[in-house]
Amino acid sequence: MSDQQLSPDWPASVHPPGSESFEQTAVVWLFDHVPADYRLHGVLRRHPVALSRIARRHVAAALEGARQGYRTTRVDLRDHLPTHAIDQVMNAYMAEGRRMAGLLREIEAVDDALRAAAGRPEE
Repeated sequence: MSDQQLSPDWPASVHPPGSESFEQTAVVWLFDHVPADYRLHGVLRRHPVALSRIARRHVAAALEGARQGYRTTRVDLRDHLPTHAIDQVMNAYMAEGRRMAGLLREIEAVDDALRAAAGRPEE
Protein backbone atom coordinates (compact mmCIF):
# COMPACT_ATOMS: atom_id res chain seq x y z
CA MET A 1 0.00 0.00 0.00
CA SER A 2 1.52 3.30 -1.01
CA ASP A 3 1.26 6.56 0.90
CA GLN A 4 -1.39 7.76 -1.59
CA GLN A 5 -3.67 4.84 -0.64
CA LEU A 6 -3.39 5.27 3.11
CA SER A 7 -6.53 6.19 4.97
CA PRO A 8 -6.76 9.85 6.05
CA ASP A 9 -6.91 8.39 9.57
CA TRP A 10 -3.51 6.70 9.22
CA PRO A 11 -1.19 7.76 12.07
CA ALA A 12 1.88 9.69 10.89
CA SER A 13 4.36 7.71 13.00
CA VAL A 14 3.30 4.29 11.65
CA HIS A 15 5.00 3.30 8.42
CA PRO A 16 2.71 2.08 5.63
CA PRO A 17 1.63 -1.57 5.37
CA GLY A 18 4.01 -3.55 3.21
CA SER A 19 7.04 -1.56 4.31
CA GLU A 20 9.80 -3.36 6.15
CA SER A 21 9.18 -1.43 9.38
CA PHE A 22 5.37 -1.41 9.32
CA GLU A 23 4.82 -3.88 12.16
CA GLN A 24 7.64 -2.46 14.30
CA THR A 25 6.35 1.12 14.07
CA ALA A 26 2.76 -0.07 14.60
CA VAL A 27 3.75 -1.91 17.80
CA VAL A 28 5.61 1.10 19.22
CA TRP A 29 2.69 3.40 18.41
CA LEU A 30 0.03 1.01 19.75
CA PHE A 31 1.85 0.51 23.05
CA ASP A 32 1.65 4.27 23.53
CA HIS A 33 -2.14 3.99 23.61
CA VAL A 34 -2.69 1.19 26.12
CA PRO A 35 -1.81 0.96 29.81
CA ALA A 36 1.93 0.56 30.32
CA ASP A 37 1.68 -2.87 31.94
CA TYR A 38 0.66 -4.38 28.60
CA ARG A 39 4.33 -3.99 27.63
CA LEU A 40 5.08 -6.85 30.04
CA HIS A 41 3.38 -9.37 27.76
CA GLY A 42 5.73 -10.65 25.07
CA VAL A 43 2.88 -12.22 23.11
CA LEU A 44 1.73 -8.71 22.19
CA ARG A 45 5.12 -7.91 20.63
CA ARG A 46 5.21 -11.25 18.82
CA HIS A 47 1.65 -10.88 17.54
CA PRO A 48 0.92 -7.21 16.79
CA VAL A 49 -2.63 -8.00 15.67
CA ALA A 50 -3.39 -9.03 19.27
CA LEU A 51 -2.00 -5.72 20.52
CA SER A 52 -4.03 -3.75 17.99
CA ARG A 53 -7.18 -5.56 19.10
CA ILE A 54 -6.48 -4.73 22.73
CA ALA A 55 -5.79 -1.09 21.85
CA ARG A 56 -8.99 -0.92 19.81
CA ARG A 57 -11.07 -2.26 22.72
CA HIS A 58 -9.28 -0.10 25.30
CA VAL A 59 -9.78 3.17 23.43
CA ALA A 60 -13.37 2.28 22.50
CA ALA A 61 -14.10 1.71 26.20
CA ALA A 62 -12.43 5.01 27.14
CA LEU A 63 -14.51 6.79 24.50
CA GLU A 64 -17.70 5.24 25.85
CA GLY A 65 -16.63 6.26 29.37
CA ALA A 66 -16.19 9.86 28.21
CA ARG A 67 -19.61 9.81 26.56
CA GLN A 68 -21.23 8.38 29.68
CA GLY A 69 -19.41 10.91 31.85
CA TYR A 70 -20.61 13.75 29.64
CA ARG A 71 -24.21 12.52 29.84
CA THR A 72 -24.18 12.25 33.64
CA THR A 73 -21.91 15.10 34.75
CA ARG A 74 -24.62 17.64 35.56
CA VAL A 75 -26.51 15.19 37.77
CA ASP A 76 -23.45 13.56 39.32
CA LEU A 77 -21.69 16.82 40.24
CA ARG A 78 -24.49 19.36 40.74
CA ASP A 79 -24.24 19.12 44.54
CA HIS A 80 -20.44 19.29 44.53
CA LEU A 81 -19.34 21.88 41.97
CA PRO A 82 -20.48 25.33 40.88
CA THR A 83 -22.20 25.54 37.49
CA HIS A 84 -19.18 27.08 35.76
CA ALA A 85 -16.97 24.20 36.92
CA ILE A 86 -19.51 21.64 35.67
CA ASP A 87 -19.46 23.39 32.29
CA GLN A 88 -15.65 23.13 32.27
CA VAL A 89 -15.81 19.43 33.13
CA MET A 90 -18.26 18.88 30.27
CA ASN A 91 -15.95 20.79 27.92
CA ALA A 92 -13.09 18.51 29.01
CA TYR A 93 -15.25 15.45 28.28
CA MET A 94 -16.13 16.86 24.84
CA ALA A 95 -12.51 17.61 23.96
CA GLU A 96 -11.29 14.21 25.15
CA GLY A 97 -14.19 12.48 23.42
CA ARG A 98 -13.23 14.08 20.11
CA ARG A 99 -9.57 13.19 20.65
CA MET A 100 -10.40 9.58 21.53
CA ALA A 101 -12.79 9.22 18.57
CA GLY A 102 -9.97 10.33 16.25
CA LEU A 103 -7.51 8.01 17.97
CA LEU A 104 -9.96 5.13 17.66
CA ARG A 105 -10.23 5.72 13.90
CA GLU A 106 -6.42 5.64 13.66
CA ILE A 107 -6.22 2.43 15.69
CA GLU A 108 -8.95 0.86 13.56
CA ALA A 109 -6.95 1.67 10.41
CA VAL A 110 -3.79 0.08 11.86
CA ASP A 111 -5.74 -2.91 13.22
CA ASP A 112 -7.34 -3.52 9.81
CA ALA A 113 -3.92 -3.37 8.11
CA LEU A 114 -2.32 -5.70 10.67
CA ARG A 115 -5.18 -8.19 10.26
CA ALA A 116 -4.78 -8.11 6.50
CA ALA A 117 -1.02 -8.65 6.82
CA ALA A 118 -1.42 -11.49 9.33
CA GLY A 119 -3.86 -13.58 7.29
CA ARG A 120 -4.94 -16.87 8.83
CA PRO A 121 -2.62 -18.50 11.36
CA GLU A 122 -1.25 -21.96 10.76
CA GLU A 123 -2.77 -24.62 13.01
